[in-house]
Amino acid sequence: MADSSFDIVSKLDRQEVDNAVNQAAKEIGQRYDFRGTGASVTLSGDEIVMVANADERVLAVLDVLQSKLIRRGLSLKSLDVGEPKQSGKEVRLVAALKEGIASDEAKKISKIIRDEGPKGVKAQIQGDELRVSSKSRDDLQQVIALLKGKDLETALQFVNYR
Repeated sequence: MADSSFDIVSKLDRQEVDNAVNQAAKEIGQRYDFRGTGASVTLSGDEIVMVANADERVLAVLDVLQSKLIRRGLSLKSLDVGEPKQSGKEVRLVAALKEGIASDEAKKISKIIRDEGPKGVKAQIQGDELRVSSKSRDDLQQVIALLKGKDLETALQFVNYR
């Protein structure tokens, strides 16, 4: 019998990110406490840019955006938020979108699988994703449960379960 396997990836649904940013922009445009503050949020390429007239306002914009991302089922771990920067009369905050599993994080995940996972489970790093294989599907289920229980720096999805 052939080995069963699945892939561990870290991908973002771009359409959901776009929807969350649009919802946040709409709420910011309608809320009374954002009137006259020049607050806005835009998606440009791989980063979300938030602008307001004060540090507190730009952090409030970030809070609105995070609530919209959570409501759409996106993990906040895929958002790399920088520091607010003063730029003339406005404050800008840039949040980069993270996709893919970094090589050091992939090594950490494969070490967790080797050390704490069931025997006979193999993890291979393939670019920015991991392939986990085993003869037993139950062992693969245990690996998924193990990784979901860990607090990792990357948002993980489990795909191609065969």
